[in-house]
Amino acid sequence: MMSHWILLRGLTRETRHWGEFEAAFVAHGLVGAGGQVVCIDLPGNGAERAHEAPRSVVAMMDFVRARAAALGVHLPCRVLAMSLGAMVATAWAERHPHEIERLVLINTSMRPFARVHERLRPAAWPMLARIAMSWTRPERCEALIHRLTCNRGETADADIAQWAHLRRTHGASAANAMRQLAAAARFRARAAAPPCPVLLLSSAGDRLVDPVCSARVAARWRAAHTVHPWAGHDLPHDDPDWTCGAIAAWLGEHDASAGARVTCE
Repeated sequence: MMSHWILLRGLTRETRHWGEFEAAFVAHGLVGAGGQVVCIDLPGNGAERAHEAPRSVVAMMDFVRARAAALGVHLPCRVLAMSLGAMVATAWAERHPHEIERLVLINTSMRPFARVHERLRPAAWPMLARIAMSWTRPERCEALIHRLTCNRGETADADIAQWAHLRRTHGASAANAMRQLAAAARFRARAAAPPCPVLLLSSAGDRLVDPVCSARVAARWRAAHTVHPWAGHDLPHDDPDWTCGAIAAWLGEHDASAGARVTCE
């Protein structure tokens, strides 16, 4: 089956931070013949670093929709997004439901489903302060980000070297980071679930966002929810094969149940 996917990263991260995940996504057959995967940067990040980050998630959503249209993405599409990107994807599915066919949200948090100390765990606050103070020191800053968001350590040196290079050439400014953080803090999702099928993925070892945030969204929306036993906040980095397998299993279950309903009718 042909599938058109948009992938969105989170706070200050860009499309190249997907690393090996994008290849794993294709290898697991999640795209299908004739489909495509389109990675779009949030304003202020990566290829869009020259743009001032909006102070609202809805404005970020408008930006992403415009980029998708300019890239000729076929709608309705499927969106896989993590953290701040998942808030943008949620806003899109809420406001333009006919444009989103499937929604996969990874390690996200949003009002009204989570409290401040759950959205950013208090134990992470000192590390976030150290990251802010190291913002203009690429290796130091990325080493701290890696320590906070990743639990797979064997690739740490290569990851940090690559991420430091991205920071030097395409890094988000401190001002844009603050705007994105403020937008995330203010965003409030609707209590009702988006009309499309939704999968929540969370990491039991997430040191940045309490996984209860995803559990509450899933419970309120009656959406599917799968938990990785050890990965950190950057789940696609820590275990890309598990992430793709969980998405494939969910899609298979949903498509099978949808087919059964059609047959019964």
